[in-house]
Amino acid sequence: MISGRILLGGGLCVATMLALSSGAEAKRARCFTTDDGYYQCNFRGLDDVGSFRLSAPGYPTITLEVDQPGFAFGFINLGGRNVPLPGQYVRSRDDGACWNNPETNTRVCAW
Repeated sequence: MISGRILLGGGLCVATMLALSSGAEAKRARCFTTDDGYYQCNFRGLDDVGSFRLSAPGYPTITLEVDQPGFAFGFINLGGRNVPLPGQYVRSRDDGACWNNPETNTRVCAW
């Protein structure tokens, strides 16, 4: 009887952990990039500081990794490898869903 309770308790613990980890699931969004324009995409938050990944069939996967509040570095996935994007991205003051790169005049957004 005790071993059954331990197994049941362990199973509930695992189920709870799985339920909590599903918070990182991709969410449907409308994306914009300077190169690709507007398109439907999947938005996935990567951490608690605001890093994220945008992906969609037929478009390159873009990752912005926040290294300090309001500033991020970008990567684009090409052929199964991540290639760093030049310059630093700065969160837009006009639209918090957008990040601008003043060095390359590019923009990445997800709503």
